[in-house]
This record gives sequence, structure tokens and C-alpha cells, in this order.
Amino acid sequence: MNYTTQMNAAKHNIITKEMEAVAVYENLPIQQLVELIAKGQIVIPANKHHKCLKPYGIGRMLKTKINVNLGTSKDCLDTEVEMQKVLNAVDMGAEAIMDLSSYGDTRTFRRTLTAKCPAMLGTVPIYDAVVYYHKPLKDITAQEWIDVVRMHAEDGVDFMTIHCGINRATAQRFKQSKRHTNIVSRGGSIIFAWMELTNQENPFFEHFDEILEICQQHDVTLSLGDACRPGSIEDAGDISQIEELVSLGELTMRAWEKDVQIIIEGPGHMPLNQIAANMQIQQTICKGAPFYVLGPLVTDVAPGYDHITAAIGGAVAAAAGAAFLCYVTPAEHLRLPTLEDVKEGIIAAKIAAHAADIAKDIPKAKDWDFQMSEARRNLDWEQQFKLAIDSEKPRRYRCESKPEHEDTCTMCGKMCAVRNINKILRGENVDIMESQ
Repeated sequence: MNYTTQMNAAKHNIITKEMEAVAVYENLPIQQLVELIAKGQIVIPANKHHKCLKPYGIGRMLKTKINVNLGTSKDCLDTEVEMQKVLNAVDMGAEAIMDLSSYGDTRTFRRTLTAKCPAMLGTVPIYDAVVYYHKPLKDITAQEWIDVVRMHAEDGVDFMTIHCGINRATAQRFKQSKRHTNIVSRGGSIIFAWMELTNQENPFFEHFDEILEICQQHDVTLSLGDACRPGSIEDAGDISQIEELVSLGELTMRAWEKDVQIIIEGPGHMPLNQIAANMQIQQTICKGAPFYVLGPLVTDVAPGYDHITAAIGGAVAAAAGAAFLCYVTPAEHLRLPTLEDVKEGIIAAKIAAHAADIAKDIPKAKDWDFQMSEARRNLDWEQQFKLAIDSEKPRRYRCESKPEHEDTCTMCGKMCAVRNINKILRGENVDIMESQ
């Protein structure tokens, strides 16, 4: 049977092959999945042109998914390195890749991704428009912004960040509120500057219906960008962020009427004690649309370690309802991430996602931990390495510091609690001070 989008299919009770794959992966009854997609509370980003896609569902009742940002810049224009980051990220279990390339032959790189990468692929067309047209910002026309959205859809992108919530009204409120760190969203700053330079309405807001038509045609999921996300804990939960969120909630309703799937982007920098409440506000205003968060970063003072501050915030956010975590690397705010930075960012995000899945009681989430604790109880080092989120690091640590006895490590030696309790329960002697 014919359908336009995954949401359109769900509303007509049509079960797509993508829905079938997601239901199996999530251990979720297919009919329950279909109902939640029809309501907009689960999305399956799956552009019709992305033929090698491994589909995933995004929603707070599913396993928490992670996204990896990468892409070229003017200072670091090596597409081979960026492609290696993509391959590594997929091997490490990242469900989504977001190409944020801002220089070079961006379309060729994007088409390579949609031809070869099985992860969900996202882009931010506003970045690419500046590269593609290669002219002063104020000279880009409203229609040209929209044309780049169409080009990305035709190239097979599964989801796009569109900064449509910062319109003339919300921009005026931002100027009046005198934020501590102003606008820190790259896309948000570009479209705000364009509105100021041209004295025109945000074309992504003004021509939102045309964007929805593009998404219908190609089945693109819209990720409604948070141009006013807080860039410091001082700005967390301020009027600019909340007013934009209200605008995004209204746009979500319009998208659902056209059967276009929606993700809502969120903060940003936010104190730990505000995160859960912010997730609830989003769920209320946006009627349960999946929430996609960058972090949140719970402190501003850890450059070089922001993968840790983001993992702390991400775990709390996902446990409170966020469905999709954007990884943050140690290089955040400092440079384009290296291959090692990408690895550290992915591991931190995966730890946060899994911790949240345990808290949410996602089916079988704790099984992994049960197997690991069993391997630890049995002092089965090889099984521990196999089960670890990153098997290389614990294996390397063990090899770098070999114990005298295989059933110990160099921290506790023969005082190891696990070893000695195992021995005493088996009726054996506990030989802590003996040479053998």
C-alpha cells in the first residue's frame, strides 16, 4: 500500500518494513509501536532515498539513541578523516550521524554518506547554504534557503535541523532579555543575523508549509532547532529558551497535520537540578514529541572534559524523558574533534544512554549489567572485556599491569574480596598472606 511518511503509514495502520525492524530491536509489540508513531511520540527517520539505512526508532519509551556530530571545516578539510570517524562511530554503535560540514565539496561528502552509511543521517541545511551559495549572508534569498532544504532531502538525509522557532517576535524578545551568553547556536546565530541584515522574517518559519511538503515527498524527519538554547547555566530556562519552545510546540502541531515526523531540540547548558523539570515542560508543550538534547552540560568550567559534563546531564535528561542524546567530545568549544575525541565522546554518551535505559526500565536493559556482574563474580576477565562498552581500554589496562596471580589484579592482589569470598564459599582456604 502507498504511504507518504512513516507517520502517514501509521495513521492508516500500514506496517512498514522499518516499523517491523524497530519493533524487533526494541522488543515492542508492533501495534503499540504503530500507535505511538501515529501520535508523534516515536519517530523513525528514514528518507526514501537512503537505501542502506538500518532503521531506528526514537522515543522516550524506547532505548535511548545517540547522535555523533562531525564534518569538515575551513581549517580541517579532510573528508577521508571525517569518513573514518563515521565508520568508527557506526562500529561503536552510534545510531545517528550528523554531518555539520561547513566548507569544501559538502554535497559529494553528503551523497557518499547516504550511499554508504547505515546510520540515520542528519544535516543542518543552513550551514550548507552559506557554503553552497558562497555570497554575502544578506544576499541569500528566502527561496534559496528553502532550496537547500530540498537538495538535502533529495540527497537522502533522514533528519534535518531547521531553525524555525526563532522568528521576528522571538528574536525581539531575545534582544530585550539581554542574555549572558547571547545566541550560541551556530544555525541560530546565522538566521538571526540574516533577519537583522535583511529586516525579513525567518524563511524557515514563514515558509514552513513548503518545508513540510518537501518532507512529505521524501519522508524527512524535522528536528526543530533550538536557536535560543542556553549557552551557559546562567541562561538556563530563561524566557528566550521557553518562548522559542512554545513556538516549536505550535509548529509541531502543524507538522503532524501533514504527517511529518518531528524531533524537538533542547538545551544546552543547564544546572543538574533544572534538567528533569525542563524535560517535563517540553513534553507538555510539544505533546510528547521526542526530545533531542545536546548534553545538557551541567557546568561551564570543564573545557577538555565536556564529554563528562554532558554525560552527567544526558543521563538525567534521558531518565526524565529525553529520547536522543547528541554526544559531546572533549574538544567541545575548543577545536574540531580528532578520531580519539570522537571515541571518547561516543563512549560517554553511550554510558549516559544505558544508565538512563536502566532507570526507565527499558526491556532487557539490565540484562547486560547482569552478565557483566556475573563475569566479575567469576573473575572471568575475557568475558568482562567482551561485554564492556569499550573492550580495548580495560584489556589494555589489564595487560599494562599484570598481577602475580591470574585471579587477582594489581590493586588488591590476594586481598581481592571477590576472590576470597568465592574461595570460602567453596570451602577452600583463604591464602592472603601465603606465598602460593
